[in-house]
Amino acid sequence: MNSAELIKQIEQKRSFLCVGLDTDITLIPSRFKAEKDPIFAFNKAVIDATLPYTVAYKPNIAFYEALGPAGWESLQKTMEYMPKDVFSIADAKRGDIGNTATKYAQTFFEPARAGFDFDSVTVAPYMGEDSVTPFLQFENKWVILLALTSNPGSNDFQQMKDENGIPFYENVMRKSMEWGNTDQLMFVIGATRTDYIAKVREIAPDNFFLVPGVGAQGGSLSDVAKFGMNSRVGLLVNSSRGIIYAGDDTSLSAAREAKKVQEEMNQLLDQYYK
Repeated sequence: MNSAELIKQIEQKRSFLCVGLDTDITLIPSRFKAEKDPIFAFNKAVIDATLPYTVAYKPNIAFYEALGPAGWESLQKTMEYMPKDVFSIADAKRGDIGNTATKYAQTFFEPARAGFDFDSVTVAPYMGEDSVTPFLQFENKWVILLALTSNPGSNDFQQMKDENGIPFYENVMRKSMEWGNTDQLMFVIGATRTDYIAKVREIAPDNFFLVPGVGAQGGSLSDVAKFGMNSRVGLLVNSSRGIIYAGDDTSLSAAREAKKVQEEMNQLLDQYYK
């Protein structure tokens, strides 16, 4: 999916919501566990319930690969069921070099090889340019680079300053923008770091941000929009647990919570979208 198609979805649905499919077999309602493929049955119910309100889905790959071949099969069926006009994110956080990075990219971007046809994949940039550029060789595919995350350990490296007083995350963002353009490179920016969002928007004025942490993790959607929105919206705000585990009746509860977020986004778009 290219940027024009993504923006069209945002404009049509008046939403920049991404629903995270962090599907944990131990947390899904018991009625799904009687299904032949509980993970896929749950994902299908979530997609059906939230599709009118969301422009993207983000399966967290760890929840699938931890189940072995059956998990990969559930992921493949989920991807086949997912409508092609929504943006798909493989939240894999891969980060390796050379041929290994190429194989990771082929896994998620070339359906003839592994059966997956994601629009994007999350990538860890710690190993530098040759761990990222193999993912940028695919037309209409996106790298979503980890930049400023909100986990407690993020300060261990991301906030370390160089001899000029510039934090590591800023150097990562500026350097990586030399490798890919704004139609193929996004950044992960944690919603609980709203005091930094204005700063990272200055660094990357035209890139999309994937923003996790709204909802169960306590991030403020209005603050994210206020400081992070640009002229083409430029945001995909992810909510996982707050939507998919909102209640035992997945079809009703997920739809209710997704609609609630979409309605707030609609108001924010009226206020901030230029």
